[in-house]
Amino acid sequence: MADRFNNIIVTGGAGFIGSNFVHWVLDNQPGTRVTVLDALTYAGNRENVADCDPERMTFVHGDICDADLVGRLFADADACVHFAAESHNDNSIADPTPFLRTNVEGTFTLLQAARDHGVRFHHISTDEVYGDLALDDPARFTEETPYRPSSPYSSTKAASDMLVRAWHRTYGVPATISNCSNNYGPYQHIEKFIPRQITNILCGARPKLYGDGLNVRDWIHTEDHSSAVWAILTEGRLGETYLIGADGERNNIDVLRAILAAMGCGPDDFDWVRDRPGHDRRYAIDSAKLRRELGWQPKHTDFAEGLADTIAWYAANEDWWRPAKEATEAKYRAQGQ
Repeated sequence: MADRFNNIIVTGGAGFIGSNFVHWVLDNQPGTRVTVLDALTYAGNRENVADCDPERMTFVHGDICDADLVGRLFADADACVHFAAESHNDNSIADPTPFLRTNVEGTFTLLQAARDHGVRFHHISTDEVYGDLALDDPARFTEETPYRPSSPYSSTKAASDMLVRAWHRTYGVPATISNCSNNYGPYQHIEKFIPRQITNILCGARPKLYGDGLNVRDWIHTEDHSSAVWAILTEGRLGETYLIGADGERNNIDVLRAILAAMGCGPDDFDWVRDRPGHDRRYAIDSAKLRRELGWQPKHTDFAEGLADTIAWYAANEDWWRPAKEATEAKYRAQGQ
């Protein structure tokens, strides 16, 4: 396995997790050039990578379903890290159509190009493909956990995972998959749980909490996710899946109250809203395989510190998120959330 790559494509590289990975690569892998391919849907923002060195990062505005464009880009690449996805559960429930197109058809298009050009392919997936765990269940997801997706979003990600496995086994595409827990950090769209609460408080509005607030998510700082992806890309065994997690299980009400405390608010300064349909109760990642085989370890193990840094980023970058805030909240209000 290569310990580095000269030219990598990052799909969805103007989105939250993708742009953080682009910054991580440029900061930590000086011999690597990056081509960002992003359709700039509402969740992608050209400003997320605007400060990248133009000598090492090329931005291409395009669709991963465009086979001609994808083929031209893959002809000059030696690896692709595939972040591009429709990813918000509430949106998938309201309209699954774009999730089928981007997450399934788009992944198929990329795999065909990787097959044609011999490009190393790493696919970014989610722990949501495994369904959920009971709140009182001590078990965590492993690479052997059966798939039980419960939303249109997670079912399309499960389908894309299966395509990657099939293209590796049938056509020999040099591929790996990682399934990650919930990321947090800078550049995350304000429709997501942590930035929505932070930006509500910054706007003088009360945060909103689904259902009973006991749903558990396994949080990881996006910088740790990026370093894990690079380890898998360069050292992972082809055809394998690796789960990425940082032992960050917390329920939603505890996360919200940590945000409230960090921002000088009372523990009950929020409003309850009706629960999301089919809301998964608990996600929990066992990343032992990744740590054992590749020696990876997370650096951001102090959640309070990582959360404080994230709050500070949103407070300092209001010009980045304010243009989307009203439309985002209007959509939630229409859904009763």
